[in-house]
Amino acid sequence: MDGSKKVGTIVFLDLLFLRVLVIITSFCNATSDAACLESERQALLRFKQDLTDSSDRLASWSNGGDCCDWTGVVCENLTGHVVELHLGNLHNPNDDVGVPGKSFERSRLSGKIDSSLLDLKHLQYLDLSGNNFGQIPGFLGSLQSLRYLNLSTAGFEGLIPPELGNLTNLQYLDLHDLLAVFLYADNLQWLTSLAQLQLLDLSSISLSKASDWLQVTNELPSLIVLRLSNCQLDPVPPLRNVNFSSLRTLDLSYNKFSNSIFSWIFGLNSLVSLDLGHNSFQGHFPNGLRNMSSLRYLSLESNQFNSSIPNWLYGLNHLQYLYLGLNNLQGTISEDVGNLTSAICLDFLRSNLEGAALRSLGNICSLRTLVLSGVRLSQDISEVLDSLSGCLSGRLESLSLAKCKLSGHLSNQLGRFKNLRELYMPKNSISGPFPDSLRSLTSLTAVDLSENLLNGTFPEWLGELRELEVLWIGKNLLEGVVSEVHFSNVTRLRLLQASGNRLSLKASPDWVPPFQLGTIALSSWNLGPSFPHWLRFQKDFVFLDISVTRIVDTIPDWFWNLSSQFFYMNLSHNQIRGKVPGILNTSPPLSYPSSIDLNSNYFEGSLPCLPSNVDTLDLSNNLFSGPISPFLCCKMEEPKNLGNLRLADNHLSGLIPDCWMSWPNIFSIDLKNNNLSGSLPISMGSLSFLQSLHLRKNNLSGVLPLSLQNCSSLLALDLSENNFEGSIPSWIGEKLSNIMIVSLRSNNFQGDIPHKLCALSYLTILDLAHNNLSGKIPKCFTNFSAMVSKRNSSDPISYAFGHFRNSIETTLLVIKGILLEYSSTLRLVTSMDLSDNNLSGEIPADITSLFGLWSLNLSTNGLTGRIPETIGNMGTLESLDFSFNQLSGAIPPSISNLTFLSYLNVAYNNLTGKIPSSTQLQSFDASNFEGNNLCGPPLTDNCSINGVTPDAENREGSGDGLEVDRFWFFVSMALGFVVAFWSFIGLLLFKRSWRSAYFHTLDNMGKKIRGVFANNF
Repeated sequence: MDGSKKVGTIVFLDLLFLRVLVIITSFCNATSDAACLESERQALLRFKQDLTDSSDRLASWSNGGDCCDWTGVVCENLTGHVVELHLGNLHNPNDDVGVPGKSFERSRLSGKIDSSLLDLKHLQYLDLSGNNFGQIPGFLGSLQSLRYLNLSTAGFEGLIPPELGNLTNLQYLDLHDLLAVFLYADNLQWLTSLAQLQLLDLSSISLSKASDWLQVTNELPSLIVLRLSNCQLDPVPPLRNVNFSSLRTLDLSYNKFSNSIFSWIFGLNSLVSLDLGHNSFQGHFPNGLRNMSSLRYLSLESNQFNSSIPNWLYGLNHLQYLYLGLNNLQGTISEDVGNLTSAICLDFLRSNLEGAALRSLGNICSLRTLVLSGVRLSQDISEVLDSLSGCLSGRLESLSLAKCKLSGHLSNQLGRFKNLRELYMPKNSISGPFPDSLRSLTSLTAVDLSENLLNGTFPEWLGELRELEVLWIGKNLLEGVVSEVHFSNVTRLRLLQASGNRLSLKASPDWVPPFQLGTIALSSWNLGPSFPHWLRFQKDFVFLDISVTRIVDTIPDWFWNLSSQFFYMNLSHNQIRGKVPGILNTSPPLSYPSSIDLNSNYFEGSLPCLPSNVDTLDLSNNLFSGPISPFLCCKMEEPKNLGNLRLADNHLSGLIPDCWMSWPNIFSIDLKNNNLSGSLPISMGSLSFLQSLHLRKNNLSGVLPLSLQNCSSLLALDLSENNFEGSIPSWIGEKLSNIMIVSLRSNNFQGDIPHKLCALSYLTILDLAHNNLSGKIPKCFTNFSAMVSKRNSSDPISYAFGHFRNSIETTLLVIKGILLEYSSTLRLVTSMDLSDNNLSGEIPADITSLFGLWSLNLSTNGLTGRIPETIGNMGTLESLDFSFNQLSGAIPPSISNLTFLSYLNVAYNNLTGKIPSSTQLQSFDASNFEGNNLCGPPLTDNCSINGVTPDAENREGSGDGLEVDRFWFFVSMALGFVVAFWSFIGLLLFKRSWRSAYFHTLDNMGKKIRGVFANNF
């Protein structure tokens, strides 16, 4: 796909290059009749002396012999003058699918370009491309005879010397840089004197300050090829007079252009190649293209076009290469596509199209590459292959059908595509076993059938595809045993990605694979229990993933010496024992950053010292022990590129050292669940890119250093389960404005909750539980706007790292009384936990305006007053805990509106009255309501008095009514006693006959009682 695009551009350039090269007096393989001049031979030797040639490319450059016979040197036949130096790298950074850049890196010359080149006064051709130098020397502008200068991808940086404008005979100037080293120009005025220039390539050079780029290049009368890709160019005013009369190739891709530049481009009717990909064009297809009938190459990919493909585009019947992918196109690829009878490559990658006229495509006999990935074909794969089986089938070399909503089995129709070299069909629903028809496609170099539903076994005949270099079959349903027989003849295999299948590799201990893999991805296979010995012979890998492969063994010493050029190593989730070397050596090609993942094993010992290029290190969940200072403070003089550091769940101890200033690029730190102690070092505040800091469950203490306020990029801060003290810093609310997660749980923080926290509009999780906080709950908590609206995004909170995955934020929360870990769904969680403190006062009524809150825990405080009547407005609440406070009154009836509520605890307060009725409330355990004066289900007290149940409305506010009833009950009882007592005693006092009869009766009763006791005892 990308490779085919390069082929398309090269087709046109070859013709143009030849036109330039014809002018030059001789070629690389020319023979010389005259011997080279001694002065020039000595100049070349001095030039070599300042170079580092690790691959011995210049071995022939010695004191003896004719310099005209040296590698890369071409002399003029008659005079013996050196006229050409071909010292460009013969390898491309992307020429090896298994180890990209390895051969290129090994062949690079480096060092200093010596001024001895000035002694080559007749030098017309200089190619130093693909090497690794420092700055472009200005003295190159003094090589007056130069007609060809190629300094592309040669590691140059800094300002382009304007002295190059003195090369008035120059016809070819290529300074582009595939590795995007920072090379720049403030203006291009120095180009104006290069009137003979035919090719100019400044791609990937920063021209953001060179506002004159269009005016200057427009004045170059001989210009045929202009490439300004990825130059940070902004739109400029349109040209009044367009002078690009000779221009045939224009590449303005990867810039910031919008539709405004079309006005002058559409006037270039002689263009053969036009690349406007990866810009900001939008709307309908530019109608002006229909007049550019000479176009053979057109790229509009990765813009914002949102119309259907106009039929006139298919009328450009000279088009050979068409790239329309990565847009938002409407409709389908119509039958008129068959009019592109010259097409060699058609690319509609992820263009949002609904379908395609497959039979019309199948009848384009010239087509060699077809990319329909992302086009929603929604068909059976056999129907698709049948429709494409016109004259195309015998000529097509590359077919891409990724993510096309294809289903069904791969049939034998695939065997019709005899010349197929690349087959890409990942991310569909293709099922069934591997088709035998693949066996006949002996030219296949790349196959990608990953992320489908293929089942059955790994076919043995796959080993017969001798040309195969790339095999992607990961994330299918393959199972069974794979043996060395399966790989018997695939000697060219460089990339094997088969992770996510239920396959077992059974090979003899002395098996030597016939291939040298650059990429090995076998995650989820069964490679154990022994560590795979065959890896010992894979010395070229840059990518290794053997995670979750059931290895239960000690890692062999030879493993660490296998490859020092890897940029991804994943041995995680096995049971590998042993120690990691004191220094991990890795130096990938092209200075790629490295990722190392050894988590969830049994590695032990001290932490290793890292090389500067490692950007991700995950050693979590192992048995590493000892201090972390030797690790963090190792080689402090070297610049560190580490971005993601994960050392959680080990046995690390001691202080966190004050060495963080050596790790300026770090954005995620996870040191939780260790035995680290002491206070946080001040240098942590130097981590300006830090987004995630997890120090949970250590023995850290002291106050939080003020310098942490400089970590203004923080999104997640978890310091819970330590011994931090002092007040919660107000700068958290003032300086960490983007933070989403704050967890200070289980520490010794005291004092009031600072009102400055209310400024955190992105806050979704606030956990201050189990501290010594006092005072009232701030009413301004209603400013937590991220808790007001319901969370709809299910995307994880993640931080990009390495090459192939993201670091997903993970947080531990106590929800519904249970400690839970959230990761991929964390963005959906909103929680506030202030439990187990000394908070007082009432629950702010306005807190119920946090409509998006998912969990609220205010338990075990000293809160008083009533539960807010509007609690029912918090419609997304799933967990609510007000237990162990001093709340009074009734439970508001609106709580019945909380239809998502799955946990409620109001135990041990002073609540009264009947529990409101709802499906949820009556399903909770009775213990969640005990310790109150409540009644009604789920409690056994059903609120009945003398068989009559008061209705709920009459008991509304019964806390006050019951107190009044009790008062009048006791008043009535006292009055009754007084009236009855004095009515009886008054008669005895004032009526003597009644008094005598009363006491006589008492005497008779006493005699009878005494008689009873005397007879019994």
